[in-house]
Amino acid sequence: MIVEQLTFNSDGLIPVIVQDALTKEVLTLAYMNKESLQKSMETGETWFFSRSRQELWHKGATSGHTQNIQSITYDCDQDALNVQVICNGPACHNGTTSCFNDVLYQKDTPVRLEKNDFLYVLEKIIDQREKERPADSYTTYLFEKGVDKILKKVGEEAAEVIIAAKNRDYNELTWESADLLFHLLVLLKEQNVSLEAVIDVLKHRHTKN
Repeated sequence: MIVEQLTFNSDGLIPVIVQDALTKEVLTLAYMNKESLQKSMETGETWFFSRSRQELWHKGATSGHTQNIQSITYDCDQDALNVQVICNGPACHNGTTSCFNDVLYQKDTPVRLEKNDFLYVLEKIIDQREKERPADSYTTYLFEKGVDKILKKVGEEAAEVIIAAKNRDYNELTWESADLLFHLLVLLKEQNVSLEAVIDVLKHRHTKN
């Protein structure tokens, strides 16, 4: 498939659904023309066409909240795109992760996220805390104190996990394990190591056994 084979509307635009590559959360709906699509593929970051300003815009050029493209796919009619991205900050200009925050309709018992997916959600929240440093946030406190404090907490929580396991205390072990996972994710962020990279190592080891 080449760009010329896609179906653009009468204004030369094609709708684009931008989605978080890890959590699969829909972040925004935007539009591209052929030039912005080409720039997106050349740079590996999202470029869109602003219908209000009638010009190209590079997402994050001003805010720093760029979107690193992992894949671009098109639908069966070749008239819409799905762009999977890794975000370097909020997708919405209002400062929220997604532009889709206001509920119009929702079932009383909505489908829950897969349990494993929440680790990616938590990783994303930690990433936002590291960038935005909101006041009165424990995660902000850890990042401001630095790696030594984070390492100390990882060590403390690991010790607490060991004690809970020795005590055969289910509730305590569950609680302390959650604390250990959280602080480990904070450490990984401080060291610029993604959860995906760790999981890739585990997958690689599994295929070798």
